[in-house]
Amino acid sequence: MSFPLLTATAALPAVGAIATAAVPAARRTAAKWLALLVSLGTLVLGAAQLVRFEPGGGRYQLTETHAWIADFGVRYELGVDGIGVAMVALTALLIPFVILAGWHDADPLETHSSRWRPTQGFFALILAVEAMVILSFEATDVFLFYILFEAMLIPMYFLIGGFGDRAHAGTDEAASTQRSYAAVKFLLYNLVGGLVMLAAVIGLYVVTGTFQLDEIAAARASGSLDMATNTERLLFLGFFFAFAVKAPLWPLHTWLPNAMGEATAPVAVLITAVVDKVGTFAMLRFCLQLFPEASKWATPAILVLALISIVYGALLAVGQRDIKRLIAYASISHFGFIILGIFAMTSQGVSGATLYMVNHGISTAALMLVAGFLISRRGSRLIADYGGVQKVAPVLAGTFLIGGLATLSLPGLAPFVSEFLVLVGAFAAYPVVGIIATVGIVLAALYVLVLYQRTMTGPVRESVQGMPDLKVRELVVVVPLIALLVFLGVYPKPLTTIVNPAVQHTMSDVQKHDPKPQVEAVK
Repeated sequence: MSFPLLTATAALPAVGAIATAAVPAARRTAAKWLALLVSLGTLVLGAAQLVRFEPGGGRYQLTETHAWIADFGVRYELGVDGIGVAMVALTALLIPFVILAGWHDADPLETHSSRWRPTQGFFALILAVEAMVILSFEATDVFLFYILFEAMLIPMYFLIGGFGDRAHAGTDEAASTQRSYAAVKFLLYNLVGGLVMLAAVIGLYVVTGTFQLDEIAAARASGSLDMATNTERLLFLGFFFAFAVKAPLWPLHTWLPNAMGEATAPVAVLITAVVDKVGTFAMLRFCLQLFPEASKWATPAILVLALISIVYGALLAVGQRDIKRLIAYASISHFGFIILGIFAMTSQGVSGATLYMVNHGISTAALMLVAGFLISRRGSRLIADYGGVQKVAPVLAGTFLIGGLATLSLPGLAPFVSEFLVLVGAFAAYPVVGIIATVGIVLAALYVLVLYQRTMTGPVRESVQGMPDLKVRELVVVVPLIALLVFLGVYPKPLTTIVNPAVQHTMSDVQKHDPKPQVEAVK
C-alpha cells in the first residue's frame, strides 16, 4: 500500500495543532518552536507532492479513496491536479513565514499583566487552518470539500476576534469591540455563503446520485447525465455565491477590509493569501467542471462584477489612510483579476488566473508582513503617522518597496506574468473587458507609490526617529519571499509546466477553444 502523502500533508498540521495547544501554559517558547517545526515538516511534504506529481500524467494524481458515510455515498476521496498541487505548495510555503512573523503577536501584554494572550492557542489555530485549507485543495468529494470549506471558518473567527492588531487607535475596549465586529462579520458572511452552498450540494446529489467529481465528469462525458438547464444554473449559482463570498468578489467583499484591518499582520496574510484562495480555486474545480454550460451562461455578469472589483478596489485603496486596509482593498482588486482570468475561459486567462493565485499569495505576504513589522515599531496603522522611514531603516524601506512593486505587477517580478496572461486572455475573448481592466494597473501604481512616498520618503518625522531596522528573524521571513518573487518573475516555467495541463483539462470541461487572432496576415 503506497504512502498516503495527501493525507499526511494535512494530518501533520492537524496533529501539530493539538500538540501545540497541549503544551503547558508556561512553555510559550516551546509551543512556538513546535508549531514552526510542524509547519516546516508540512512544507517538506508539500514539496514531496510537487516532486511526485507528473505534469504529463493523469488529471488527478496521488489519489486516496476510503469509505466514509456509505449510506449517503460520501467518501474520503483525495487527489491533486496541477492547480491543486500548486495551491498546496503555496499554503505549505507561507505558513512557516506566518508563524515566524507572528512570533511575539500572542505574547502576554507587558502593560496588562492580568490579561493572558494564549500563545499556544494562537499557533495551534494557525496550524488548524493550514490543515483544513490543504485538505480542501486535495478533496475530490464535494461533500468532504464542503465540510472543510465551512470548518475553516471557526479557527479563523478566533484568530481575528481573539488576537487582534495591537496598533489600534483608541482604548482597549474600542479595539476589542472592533475586533469582535470584524470577526462576527467575517463569520456571518461566510456562513451565509456556506448555507447557500449546502442547498446546492444536496441538490447536486439529488440530480447525480454521487458526490465524487470523477464520477460526475464520467457521466457527463458518456452522456448518461442529462442535467436540465434551469437546474444546472440554480446549482451553479449556489456554489458560485459561496465562492464569491470567500474570494471575495464585489459586492460580497465588505467583510475583508474589516477582518484584515483588525487582525494581526500574519493573520491578515492567512486570510487573503491562503484562505481566500479556496474560493477562486473552487471556481475552477467545481463551477467550471460541474456546471460548464451554466458557467458560460453566467460569464457576462461575472465579468462585469470582476471589472467592478478591479476598479472599485483600486479606487478605494487610493483613498485609504490605514496601511492594512489599503492592502486589503488592493487584494479585492487583485481577486477581480483572478476571477476575470477564470471566466475569460481562454487558456491564457485561466493559466494567468492560476499563476495569479500563487503569485498574489507571495507578494501580498511580503508586503503585509513588512507592513506589520513597520506598524509594530511605530504602534500605528495610519499612513499620516509615518515619514522618512527610509533614512532610519533602509532595509525595511527597501523590502517594503519591493513588496509594493510586486503588488503593482512590475515587470521582472512574479505578479507581472500573471497579470499579463490574464489581460491577454481577456483581450482575446472580450476586448472591451480587457481595456477596462487595464485601469486597475494604472490605479495600482498610484496607490502603491503614494503609500511609499508618504511613509518612507521626505523629512524624518519625530515619531519614527530611532526606529530599528529589520532584525534577523524578520529578514528570514522577508528575504525568501522576495527571492521567490524575483525568481518566478524571471523564470515562471517551473510553475507553468505544472499548471498548464490542468488548465487544458478545465478548457476541455467547458468545451472552449482560444479565439483566433482577428488580425489580417501581413502580405
